[in-house]
Amino acid sequence: MLELKSKIREIPDWPKKGVNFKDITTLLQDKDSFKQVIDLVTNPLADKEIDKIVGIDARGFLIAAPVAYKLNLGLAIVRKKGKLPYLTIEKKYILEYASNAIEMHQDAILKGEQIVLIDDLLATGGTALAACDLIEELGGVILETCFVVDLPFLNGSKKLKQKGYKVRSLVSYESE
Repeated sequence: MLELKSKIREIPDWPKKGVNFKDITTLLQDKDSFKQVIDLVTNPLADKEIDKIVGIDARGFLIAAPVAYKLNLGLAIVRKKGKLPYLTIEKKYILEYASNAIEMHQDAILKGEQIVLIDDLLATGGTALAACDLIEELGGVILETCFVVDLPFLNGSKKLKQKGYKVRSLVSYESE
């Protein structure tokens, strides 16, 4: 088993001073590491009754799509505001160093569908919580949230757990 953390590039002071950005592109470029990530996300889900995988814009798509494919499931996407062409629902949120809004198509999730939410990184939890709100607004039931990287010192995983969501991550950093 490869040490995934060693494949993640850290970029200091990006996108702003004081932020030590965790760049997973280097992990994805390595075929063995990329395969390991997809397998580690997918394998625990293989025996669960899931209707759809939801991926968050943009790097979350890179993990969510192959997971959905391997599990023979549909894929729904959460995008930044203004990127989806059909009727959408929207949620505003605050993240570690900015504020934003995300959207989903109104028909992306059917009432009662069992959902696994996937993104590349969990920091303050703003994006993930907003995505959970969108999924639930459409009637979806969130079975689990899964992230490649968790930054628990920014309290995102704590906030998700406090709202009752199961949180799973592959790599954790205890400090900036």
